[in-house]
Amino acid sequence: MNRTIQVILRPLQHLASQKPNASILLFMATLLAMLLANSTLADAYHNILAYPVDLGRFNPFMHHGEPMSMLAFVNDALMAVFFFLIGLEIKQEILIGELSSFKKAFLPIVAACGGMIVPVLVYYCVCSSAPGVRGVAIPMATDIAFALAVLGLLGKRVPLSMRIFLTALAVVDDMVLL
Repeated sequence: MNRTIQVILRPLQHLASQKPNASILLFMATLLAMLLANSTLADAYHNILAYPVDLGRFNPFMHHGEPMSMLAFVNDALMAVFFFLIGLEIKQEILIGELSSFKKAFLPIVAACGGMIVPVLVYYCVCSSAPGVRGVAIPMATDIAFALAVLGLLGKRVPLSMRIFLTALAVVDDMVLL
C-alpha cells in the first residue's frame, strides 16, 4: 500500500517543487474532475463532493445548522474569497487605474451587457419551448476564473489593459447577475 501511495504522490511532489502557475493547476484540476466525473469512479467523486466539511464544535461553514458539503464549501466559501479578491483589484483600477474615468470604464460595461444579452437571446431562439426556457440564465454566467487563467498562462505577453478589461467585464457581468 505504501508503494502505491508513493507512486501516486511522486508526480504531485515534483509538480509542487516546480512552483507551478495557478492557471496550470486550475486547468489540471478541471481536467481531473471531468475525467473522474465521467469514469467508473463517478460515484466516489460525487461522494467526495457530498462529504461534509465539519470542523467540530465551532464550524463557520454551516448551512441551516448542517455542515456544508465540499461542493457547497467550494461554491459558497472559496468563490466568495475569489470574487472578493477580484473586487479589490477592480476597486483599485476604478480609484487609480485604467478604469478611473467613465470614458475608460464604458467599454467594459457595454461589453458585459452584450455578453449577457446575446447568449440569452440565442438560447431563447433555440429553446423557446416551455421546459427548456427555464435554463435561460445558464448562458449568462461567465467563468471569470478560466478567462483570467488563460491570461495568466500568457503572462507578460498580455497587456495589463487587456487583463483589466476582461476582469472589469466579468465583474460587471457578475454584479448584474446578482
